[in-house]
Amino acid sequence: MSPVLALSTLSVVLALAGASTGGSAQPAAPASAAPVFTAEQLLADVKTLAGPEMEGRRTATPGNAKARQLIVEQFRTLALEPLGNDFQLPFTFERKGQGATEGTTISGVNVAGVCRGTGAKDSGMMVVSAHYDHLGVREGAVFHGADDNASGVAALLAMARQCRQSPWTHDALFVAFDAEELGLQGARAFVASPPVPRERIAININLDMVARGDKKELYVAGTHHTPALKAVLAPVSAAAPIKISFGHDSGGGQNDWTTQSDHGAFHAAKIPFVYFGVEDHPDYHKATDTADKIDGAFFYQSALAIFNAIGAIDRALPLSSQ
Repeated sequence: MSPVLALSTLSVVLALAGASTGGSAQPAAPASAAPVFTAEQLLADVKTLAGPEMEGRRTATPGNAKARQLIVEQFRTLALEPLGNDFQLPFTFERKGQGATEGTTISGVNVAGVCRGTGAKDSGMMVVSAHYDHLGVREGAVFHGADDNASGVAALLAMARQCRQSPWTHDALFVAFDAEELGLQGARAFVASPPVPRERIAININLDMVARGDKKELYVAGTHHTPALKAVLAPVSAAAPIKISFGHDSGGGQNDWTTQSDHGAFHAAKIPFVYFGVEDHPDYHKATDTADKIDGAFFYQSALAIFNAIGAIDRALPLSSQ
């Protein structure tokens, strides 16, 4: 669907969302406020992050730095609080298993900002994350990474705008991770040396590939490892205007996504996670993963489901069982 056609469906999307939550005998727990993000803004952010000038956003490249600066500027505009003097959290890691480049030290930069909640300052914190890096340029072709993962970053920015408009009870730490494509390096660095007290991190909500609705289905992973989350999120799934399925979080192998995106670093540290994402599509990790392939109506519905899920998680913390 073209972006123009997708945007024309926004009123239909809003009507579907209202009908889903208003007529159910057991609707998803309502969010504290109506969504302030729009399909237009979500698509605009994806187009910018996946544009040719970003050159695929590969870690430690000029294109990656351009994308990072855009996110920093957005965090500053939204008046998120930096952790210290800057939104940027630099880290280094050693490249392994790459032939001539093995042992090379690479520098990456995470971007983090806090939206303060309305509750006690020492209560649990939700870490909402999405990686902004991608594969860069290969053999002259730009790997744009529109769904993977400009879409997750666009949704992250939408949730940050929402939080600033109507804060949740718990603090929300928004983190755009770098070097996910090189082995979850940004998330690993964050978890190894968290910029906030480790005991405050109640959950990671990770967004990675949330816009390509080829199957009109969004997956939620993580409830297998933290069963209490299933009861929290089941009403959100039931009320959503798109299909939301649980799974891809047990059994191992390629169908188990537990370790396949940044939430894997949190899981390894025994921090509960919820991961939102779609199954692989024909353009996954190809130069053809471009913004024009995104169905704007599905993307908005996906973001709406994520918004409602975060609200439900916020109300459920602390989780009764982890």
